[in-house]
Amino acid sequence: MTNLRIVIDVNIIISALLFPHSKPDLALQKAQDTGEILMSFPVWTELENVIARPKFNRYIQLEKREQFLRDLYQTITPINNILEKITDCRDPKDNKYLELAIAGSAQYIITGDNDLLVLNPFREIKIIKPDEFLLNVC
Repeated sequence: MTNLRIVIDVNIIISALLFPHSKPDLALQKAQDTGEILMSFPVWTELENVIARPKFNRYIQLEKREQFLRDLYQTITPINNILEKITDCRDPKDNKYLELAIAGSAQYIITGDNDLLVLNPFREIKIIKPDEFLLNVC
């Protein structure tokens, strides 16, 4: 295991759950195998809220989604010392990923969100898509 510290966008985590063996799923697994997945309270809360949405019922049962969350929680590194307020992202809702990455000394943010991708690199943090993480990171 290396010392990689990684932030993963909620949409990537949801895609990993809904589409086993997809690039988001493989990137999540690789992140778990090669480093630490950093998580802040605001990001975890968003994940819990999104994963509980009724629209996902037709794809995967709520109980399985809740089990996924419990299993994921065992693999994350909580970051509770978010001290810097960041407003650099054109979508204000995405600033929490930048704040988490800075507070947790992350090397990577894995996302498919163009509002974040256009900032790559952000203060030396690489902001990349799942396929790029799969191809270019140890």
